[in-house]
Amino acid sequence: MTTHITRAIVTGHTRGLGAALAEQLLSRGIAVLGLSRSRHAGLAGRYPQTLEEAELNLADPASVAQWIASDALRRFVDGAQSVLLFNNAGTVQPVGPIEAQDAAAIAGAVGLNVATPLMLASAVAAASVTATDRRIAHISSGAARNAYPGWSIYCATKAALDHHARAVVLDANRALRICSVAPGVVDTGMQAEIRSSGKEQFPLREKFEDLKRNGQLTSPEQCATQLIDFVLSDAFGETPVADIRELAQRG
Repeated sequence: MTTHITRAIVTGHTRGLGAALAEQLLSRGIAVLGLSRSRHAGLAGRYPQTLEEAELNLADPASVAQWIASDALRRFVDGAQSVLLFNNAGTVQPVGPIEAQDAAAIAGAVGLNVATPLMLASAVAAASVTATDRRIAHISSGAARNAYPGWSIYCATKAALDHHARAVVLDANRALRICSVAPGVVDTGMQAEIRSSGKEQFPLREKFEDLKRNGQLTSPEQCATQLIDFVLSDAFGETPVADIRELAQRG
């Protein structure tokens, strides 16, 4: 009997939700290609045969395009029947009103939050000749669907992922499923960054402080389990936009 081979690409795999996704995929026997500015020494030590890593500045679309033009991605997915892409890496910066936003920070955020996920999605869709099942998960946010003061760049870039998924579904590619998934409020470094924002930059800071204080944040490990289970399920791709919290309530 032929073994079904699944391989996964995870961006931002060295910390937070990305690290939890990579670790749980590896623990399930799924080989992972981690893309980040640095390497994850702990995971590499535990999974030397099934973790590959590429050091890449994901906020620089030119660097990402150069990497995609190499054969690294094609080699990784070669022979797999299922290929998963978790577009996890992202930034909440720049935070603040429009007149206070740095132009270079805006460009970096659009590169990391929008250009790179869309480029990788296209590359994964085209990369493997053996894969009959390609699944792309954009890690979105409630900020894609609700506007927040001080977060105009973050809201706009996450909304772009949602709308990308909606449009890709219309291509009706039978070998590809895509969904832009809001993971809920996860206890990561990004949340700490949000809580350290000045109220003049982010007027809703107290709301996020209360979530932390009241134990209402989801752990990266719990969120990763929910995301992976969803991406591997038959339900994935039935709708182009989803929220993990709503899926959990239905389950």
